[in-house]
Order: sequence, then structure tokens, then C-alpha cells
Amino acid sequence: MPSNWKMILTWVLRLLVAALFLMTGFFKFSGNPMALKEFADIGLGDWFRYVTGLIEICGALLVLYPRTTPWGALWLLCVCVGIFIAQATRLHQDLIHPFIFAAVIGALFYLTKEPVMNRLNGSKA
Repeated sequence: MPSNWKMILTWVLRLLVAALFLMTGFFKFSGNPMALKEFADIGLGDWFRYVTGLIEICGALLVLYPRTTPWGALWLLCVCVGIFIAQATRLHQDLIHPFIFAAVIGALFYLTKEPVMNRLNGSKA
């Protein structure tokens, strides 16, 4: 893939992922009745809703900054695992969206993975 297309695709994915997780993070802080119900069903209280929202917003911001994009993508992949576990065990609703989110985030990670791979290989990134 020519580097120009790779850069454009990377930025499109960055903006898409960041917009999604900024929106869902702020949705949790807004006190939306649907968010309140979901977190009541999970059974961990309002503190968990706020922590989850903060984690999502931080991940979105990490994805926007090019030097931290792969680390933010890994962070948000962990969030997707948590979403899947909550959906499968407590909410019993939507199991496909966490996989779709993870696929998009995984593509973003794949395009920006060099710093993480360098760190794992012992090089300074």
C-alpha cells in the first residue's frame, strides 16, 4: 500500500475510533437513562460507569496523537474485551458490536504497530 494511502487510512481510522469512544465516554458521564440502566444491570454501581467513561475518553485521546496511537489502540482493544464480557455475562444483548469495534481498532493497531513491536523487541520506541 502506498504510504500516502496508508496515512489517509490511518487518520480515517484514528478519527472514527476516537469519535466513537469520545461519544460513548461522554454518554456515560451524561447520566443518560440507557447508560444508567446498563450499569445498574452490571451491578457495580455508578463509580464503574464513571471509570469506564474516563477509560474510554483517555483511549480516544491516545488514539488521536500519532505517537501514542498504537498504545491507545491496545488500550481500547482491552475495553472491547470488557464490553464483550459484560454483554455476554450480564446484559445478554449485543455480542457482535464488540467484535466490529475490535476489528476496526485492530486494523488501526496493525497500521501503527511499529513502536509497540520495537518495544517488545527490546528497542527504544
